[in-house]
Amino acid sequence: MNATIDPARDAELFSCLFEPRGVVVAGASTHPGKFGFVVLHNILASGYEGKVFATNRDGAEVLGITTVPGIDDLPSGEIDLVVVCTPASSNLDLLRSCAAKGIRAAFLTSAGYAEAGADGVAAQAELVALGRELGMLVAGPNGQGVVSTPVNLCAQMVAPFPPAGAIGVASQSGNFVSSFLNWSTQSGVGVSRAVSAGNAASVTVGDYLEYYADDPSTAVGLAYVEGIADGRAFFDRLRSITPRKPMVVVKGGATAGGARAAASHTGSLASDDRVFDGAMRQAGVVRALTVEAAFEAAATFATQPLPKGPNTVVLTTAGGWGVVTADAITASELHLMELPADLLAQIDTKLPPRWSRNNPVDLAGAETRDTIPEVMEMIATHDDVHAIIYLGLGIQSNQARMMHRGRFYPGYGLDRIVEFHQRQDERYATAAADISTSTGKPILTATELAVTDPDNPGPRAVRSSGRLCYASSNRAVTALEQLWRYARFLQR
Repeated sequence: MNATIDPARDAELFSCLFEPRGVVVAGASTHPGKFGFVVLHNILASGYEGKVFATNRDGAEVLGITTVPGIDDLPSGEIDLVVVCTPASSNLDLLRSCAAKGIRAAFLTSAGYAEAGADGVAAQAELVALGRELGMLVAGPNGQGVVSTPVNLCAQMVAPFPPAGAIGVASQSGNFVSSFLNWSTQSGVGVSRAVSAGNAASVTVGDYLEYYADDPSTAVGLAYVEGIADGRAFFDRLRSITPRKPMVVVKGGATAGGARAAASHTGSLASDDRVFDGAMRQAGVVRALTVEAAFEAAATFATQPLPKGPNTVVLTTAGGWGVVTADAITASELHLMELPADLLAQIDTKLPPRWSRNNPVDLAGAETRDTIPEVMEMIATHDDVHAIIYLGLGIQSNQARMMHRGRFYPGYGLDRIVEFHQRQDERYATAAADISTSTGKPILTATELAVTDPDNPGPRAVRSSGRLCYASSNRAVTALEQLWRYARFLQR
């Protein structure tokens, strides 16, 4: 919010946005294609347990809710948040009526503000001034909505409603909020809060990230930005946040073409990209180059412990994967450590002489029922090892799937071996999460089956453990490197 607002009051207003006692949709519609219908539907469908109200000029019933013609017809003191789905021309009077009813936070989906030219800029300035006058948090305008899983609130005009988790999303683009929520749904790594900042007229992305920094439901902030009105203030804000919580940022408008697109999208002016990149590094912010990488970085911070150092061991069931992962680690700020003699001797007790006897630890097809969990634990408990990347999960279940579909199943003992393979991959995924938790060291699991066959028991069990299954070892290396950079930032 505006810096003139007292921080204690600031936190209270954000609570009205993210954990409201009651919500009203202003401009609810009986037409299922209208925003005013969709927002009300999503609030009700997500299981929000607070009071829900709606206004409709004709007082029509919408989705079982008896609407009222206007805000003045609502009770006082029962509603904290209004989601505004009315035209910009009517919003000033609407907000005045809301303030009179004790509503302290407003989310505006309405367009026609700074993104719409000079008249829109003037209208947006009036909106900001009125919000300050009323002491109301005014989010947006031109925004998509707000999500808060701790209270089952999905007050936005698009799906999905993500699983509950610890990632706090703030974005200048509503579409990227949807993208992050889609990845959350696909990966199983959940979200705590998500908000489309829209034009960020009064409440900026930095303000949301500041709230997330002290939010007990949030472990990491994830932001998409297109332009920063006050670059120095944004840098100072993030620099004060990162010692408390990790922050991941992806920026649009990095090129001249992207900057022009950002100006027409949210009325933002993109800052110099090289300056922005340097500032983020100094602030300890993880800057991701793509939206996919940004979500994966945030998901990693939300689900993995920070490494105490760069020493990384690769555990693999196939040599080629180990080689390319070793290349990626060597090219990163991580360290492909040499296996200590005592660890080599330990692993020798579990594997035949043909194993790689090197890092990557290539099991060379020597796995028995307990080999992978036992070797993984040997590696993770060694004092010199800081992190593990585990490759090869799901191979056995992939073969089991072919056996199950083949014409010989369930004869020839195939029923038993199919069940065994599937059970083993589930055990390996569970072991990776359990050993990581017990040792406090990150163990990242990577397999293309995470996307090519997400129902494979291996990747599915990783999701069930609450962690991200990376679609390639390179992406796992990138995520681990970001963990290490942030851990090193905190150490400094």
